[in-house]
Amino acid sequence: MSLDVVDLRAFYASPLGHVARRFIGTAMLRFWPDCARQRVLGLGYSTPYLSVLGVNAERVIAFMPAAQGVVNWPSDGLSASALVEPTLLPLPTASIDRVVLVHALEETESPEDLIEEAGRVLSPGGRMILVVPNRRGLWARMDGTPFGQGRPFSRSQLEALMRRADFSPENWAEALYVPPLRRRVLMRSAAAWERVGAGLSLPFAGVHVIDATKQVYRRVPLRATRRSFAFRPILLPQPTPTPRHGHARDEAPPG
Repeated sequence: MSLDVVDLRAFYASPLGHVARRFIGTAMLRFWPDCARQRVLGLGYSTPYLSVLGVNAERVIAFMPAAQGVVNWPSDGLSASALVEPTLLPLPTASIDRVVLVHALEETESPEDLIEEAGRVLSPGGRMILVVPNRRGLWARMDGTPFGQGRPFSRSQLEALMRRADFSPENWAEALYVPPLRRRVLMRSAAAWERVGAGLSLPFAGVHVIDATKQVYRRVPLRATRRSFAFRPILLPQPTPTPRHGHARDEAPPG
């Protein structure tokens, strides 16, 4: 079942959602401290983070999947959000400098198609941030948050997925070590959880945060020629003799 935009908006308005936005946003800003004069695209439900990343950007667009729904964003001024099919983006090739994927990869039926489409709209050398639930984390095992929905990924799965789509992972971080429980004591100690988890490189972080670069030159796969085709005989059509009229009359049954 796909995430609903109403539930996503309610989550990020909650105290636990504020915690998620704080620590994931900190990791993003560490990778992209400034997006000045950049064209930024958010895909999925990325508006809580676009508000932080796109402060000085030339242009910021928020695309939300049709199965999820769309909300108006930003709340003031002209809307920059739209409802789209994530694997068929209504953008020209190489028209975007930065892409942010949040609540997108784990929800799509074809992760490879989604990554390839993001690569199509990215300019050569463009960068992409992915926020994906960690397969080994507590957040992926509990369905009380959006990160507990869809398909979680391991680090090796994400690395293989990005390389097949001609992306090179440059920076990697984990976030959300605090358990996804709506208890006040956990909310107050969330920063301590993050410091201890990151300092000890514990494996149960809630999400992966990856900064990847689009490769400028695509690899061209070398396909071996099958020798069986070279020696396969070709059957040519042969003409069929037409019977003479005389023989046709002689062989006709008596009337």
